[in-house]
Amino acid sequence: MPREAHVDVLMKKLVRTIEVSLAATDAARDAVQEILRRGADTGIFFSGAKGRGNPSFELTAQDKEFLRAVSIRPDR
Repeated sequence: MPREAHVDVLMKKLVRTIEVSLAATDAARDAVQEILRRGADTGIFFSGAKGRGNPSFELTAQDKEFLRAVSIRPDR
């Protein structure tokens, strides 16, 4: 059964998106590793506006995997 042309276009777009995402993760990991090699530490800090209540969030398994890929421990 031949695939339709629009499916081929979408598949190519998906592959390009995945490749860009992987390259960005590699670049981020390399940058963090260079920072660590130079003796500094890295972290991500979240800040909210005053008076907005007490928001909560949960890291997904994918979030944690990405953070580990760039040498950030999500359990801190």
